[in-house]
Amino acid sequence: MKKLLLATVASLLISNAAPTPAEYDIVIRGGRVLDGAGNPWVQADVAIKDGRIVKVGQVVEAGRKEVDARGRYVSPGFIDMQDQSGRGILDTGAESKLRQGVTSLIAGEGGTPVPADEIAGWFGQMEKKGIPVNFGTYYGAVQARSKVMADRAGTPTPEQIEVMRQEVATAMRAGVFGISTALIYAPATFQSKADLIELAKVAGQCGGFYVTHMRDESDKLLPAIQEAIEIGEGGGTKVEIYHLKAAYQPKWGKLMPQAVAAIEAARARGVDIAADMYVYTAGGTGLNVTVPSWVWADGRDKGLERLRDPAVRARIKKEVAAGSQPDWSNLVAASGGWDHVMLAGSYSPDYAQYEGKSIAYIGKQLKKDPADVAWDIVLAAQPKRAGALYFMMSEKDVETALRQPWISIGSDAGATDEMSAPNGGVGRAHPRSYGNFVRVIAEYVKKRHVLTLEDAVRKMTGWPAQRMGLRDRGLIREGMRADVIVFDLDKLQDVATYERPVATPVGIDDVIVNGVAAIEGGRMTGARSGQVLRHPCNLPAPPG
Repeated sequence: MKKLLLATVASLLISNAAPTPAEYDIVIRGGRVLDGAGNPWVQADVAIKDGRIVKVGQVVEAGRKEVDARGRYVSPGFIDMQDQSGRGILDTGAESKLRQGVTSLIAGEGGTPVPADEIAGWFGQMEKKGIPVNFGTYYGAVQARSKVMADRAGTPTPEQIEVMRQEVATAMRAGVFGISTALIYAPATFQSKADLIELAKVAGQCGGFYVTHMRDESDKLLPAIQEAIEIGEGGGTKVEIYHLKAAYQPKWGKLMPQAVAAIEAARARGVDIAADMYVYTAGGTGLNVTVPSWVWADGRDKGLERLRDPAVRARIKKEVAAGSQPDWSNLVAASGGWDHVMLAGSYSPDYAQYEGKSIAYIGKQLKKDPADVAWDIVLAAQPKRAGALYFMMSEKDVETALRQPWISIGSDAGATDEMSAPNGGVGRAHPRSYGNFVRVIAEYVKKRHVLTLEDAVRKMTGWPAQRMGLRDRGLIREGMRADVIVFDLDKLQDVATYERPVATPVGIDDVIVNGVAAIEGGRMTGARSGQVLRHPCNLPAPPG
């Protein structure tokens, strides 16, 4: 008995003198775990160590950090399938993304901010400096074209096509996910289907993507989808449609079901095609797209010169009134007129007071034709790009698209740390920049009951990870990378609106990127634990 008492005392002394080290870096306790695959939630602890999820279930050991998730949901971090952070990723803390629970970005609609032969070094800069979220990108087909044809219209020669193919090959070897197009913008609009198939063939050799802001998203939506499918089939690539929408007021409720049917038919015959979207009825882009493509056929400078010419303006006013052209998507007509085009960013003190107002309203105030107002703003903003919101979509069509199992979510917005705006000004923002991912749940799960919570999370986690080949992300499972968020479903709400687009969502107070807390108890930590996401490609290097 005496020996047993001495052993017990000794054990207690040892325990008090040297507490057992924490077994894990982070343990998330007692949350409702949504695995990201669409399964119902289960109550469990999640243990994280060395950047990975190492245990899901009952965790008795301690973590260096403990997160009490009782009454809250635990899910994989969200993946933004259409990010616009390429130019700023090295300089941002990505607060606007992290506050929405976004931990991975797939950028590149406009390509990369560096040429193909500098992409590997650009990725290396990210790894050296550190980035706040995971980041991958596409390479722009227009970048390859511009190397040999500048920003003008024209048909490339076979020799020029070969130079473009080599540029794509260089980008693919560096780790981009494929090639992207934005075919409503000059000079990309001058690229033909045949040209793009030739470039897609290079990406296809690496199992890459052809991803596209299609040539038309309004009355010619169905031919645009068919073109995308044919480029993917001809190039042997996966096909991804950016921000799927039926942006044509006269055919609301008709075009979107037809678009869904076209994509379903392609999938049924074996085309690997899917799409992403943002969940708003307004699109956002430059005011310069209200000008027909032919104006820019000889380059930007010549286009601006034409836009100053009253005779040219008289012609293009008639074209705006007539609707879309074969090589130009008329967003004014798609929106139902200048009443439905809102100035979002003027970059001019002469027009800043009108931000948040329709172009038609501004025209009345200035006693000018709305078209002249729009193009005067385009010119006054130079060399920057004046922006507008185009109210082109119906809520019913948004819901129809969102229900499709192959839809993922993309913001079409860059990361920023500007989380407030003076006087609630519209500035350059679309509310999708600050609320898109939270809105999927707040509006379409909680309020409208369009999606279940499990499927909404799947669309933002497991599905896009599978789609992009990110096999160690997107799920709460042992061995996966620890991109994890914790949210309060009752409190979860997007706050940003068209009138006050720079507003922080609520309900997500803990965000973890590769096992490191980026937001902890609602506070940004400043961590830069993101990783570069590279698509594997074994194309042989060119000789020499």
